This record gives sequence, C-alpha cells and structure tokens, in this order.
Amino acid sequence: MYEAYFGLKENPFTLSPDPRYLYLSPQHQEALNCLIYGIGEKKGFIAVTGGIGTGKTTLCRALLAGMDGMTASALIFNPALSDMELLKTINQEFGIRIVGRGTKKRYIDALNAFLLQNFAAGRNAVLMIDEAQNLSHSVLEQIRMLSNLETVREKLIQIILLGQPELRLLLALPSLRQLNERITVRYDLKPLVREDVRRYIEHRLVTAGAEKGSNSFTTGSYDLIYRLSRGIPRRINAICDRALLIAYGRDLRTIDRRLVRAAVRDIGPGYLTETGVRRRTILILIALLAAVLFLAAGTVWFFKLLDGMW
Repeated sequence: MYEAYFGLKENPFTLSPDPRYLYLSPQHQEALNCLIYGIGEKKGFIAVTGGIGTGKTTLCRALLAGMDGMTASALIFNPALSDMELLKTINQEFGIRIVGRGTKKRYIDALNAFLLQNFAAGRNAVLMIDEAQNLSHSVLEQIRMLSNLETVREKLIQIILLGQPELRLLLALPSLRQLNERITVRYDLKPLVREDVRRYIEHRLVTAGAEKGSNSFTTGSYDLIYRLSRGIPRRINAICDRALLIAYGRDLRTIDRRLVRAAVRDIGPGYLTETGVRRRTILILIALLAAVLFLAAGTVWFFKLLDGMW
C-alpha cells in the first residue's frame, strides 16, 4: 500500500523468509559459514538454534537458494510428523517415488539407493528440518538412524536441525545422548546488536528499491526500534512496516520516534513500549524493596523473640 509513496518496488518488511532480504550481520555470516563448513566437510549433523524471529529460517533459505546443482536438498517445515510420515516426506522432497505400499524399510532402502547414486555422481545431499524443537523423541531417533546411511569414509546425507532454544534442552536429555553426540557443528543465533539494527533496516529498504542514502528513518527512531524490538529481526519488520503505513496514512515522509511509538501501540501488547518497560522495572524494584523490608522485619522479630526466651 505504501510502497509507491516511499519509492519502493515492494514491501521491504514482510515476515516471510525471503533470502533476498537476508542481512548478513557478523553473527549471521558466522552462522552461514558454519553451515557451509558442515555441509562441505560432510559432518553429518548441524544444529542452528536461536530465539523466535532471529532469522534462522531466512538464513537457511538463503543457503538453499545459493546451492549449486551438485547438492540435492530437502526441506521439512512441518515437524508434527510420525517417524513413518517423516521418511515419506523426505523421499518426496528428494523426488524419490515409491511404487505400491510404503513401509519403513522400503522408504529407507529407497532413500539409501538415491543417496548412493547421488554420491556416485559426486553430489551432496542436505536435509533441513525447521522447528526441530517440536520433534518427538521417536522421530529424533529415526533422524539419528538416517545418519547411519554412509560410506566407509563419508556421510551420504547432511542433516541440519533448526530450532528455538528449547532444542538445546531437548538434545541434552539422556535419552537423546547418542544423537546429541553426533552433532559436531552448532551455532546459536542471538538478536542483532544496536549498530546492526540501522544497517538491517537500510539493507531491506535498498533491496526493496529505495535509493542508497534516501532513508526515511531518523537517527532517534533507530535507537527506539532497537530498544522496543530488542534486536529481533521479526519484531523490527513488524514495527517498521506499521510505522511506514502510519506515515503513509498521515502524508508524512519521515519516520521519527513518535511514529515508532504509534506503530508499537497499533501492533499490540506483544511489543513493550518505553512506558511499559519503565513501569515493569519500577514494579520489580518495589517488589524487591518490599521483600527486603519484610525480611529485615522478620529478622528483628526473630531476635526479639529469642531475647525474650532467654
């Protein structure tokens, strides 16, 4: 709606994981390097974790988009699968056809045959599983068994697990120790730092068609967006998208702090405003002070009671 008004060809702040819009902050570049290394060296298992909206899916979509014809890839984005459904979906993603009734053995045999043929042609194979923290133990065990598809020297398939921080806790369970010990390449994505928020916003605007240096955001608005979004790219997108829409509706060309606050109010209670942050901090301090006073009063009463007893 506001694209033409701001000289853009498309919406720069959609929430879809479009690899064209990937901003390679230092840590995102490091994470991408870990993925490339794990795949190239055929390490078998790779795990990328990070909070909601930190850019895990966009990063891996960019990785897939940049792969050449020498790598076959499969992406599983729905983790609510049984072990049989997982095997069936993997085969479908790799373009493997099963004639007749599918059984676990038939799915694994067909996948193994495909991977061996793929390996003989000098190609690699990558399986990427998004939202892996929601996988059941039985499915994770099936994924571990897939890593046994190998030659004497190399893994036939590289498996990337993408998930929220809960994935690390899940993998640390004693029952999944065998799987956890096979993951030799790991990376944990953190939110963007303050300096990268401005670069992130400018990168998306330029990718959407804006001229370099023709930024509509003020310096103060960047600082406020960082504080309110806490550096999480998905939140930054939501705030910027709403701020641009409000500016368009009010016939304004500049996004200042006032418009950023208005955007956050429109989005809803999921995004803390400055007032909310201050109020929350004050309430915590009051609660801590009350606890200290209560403890002090209890200590005085206790010693008085002991003194009376003696």
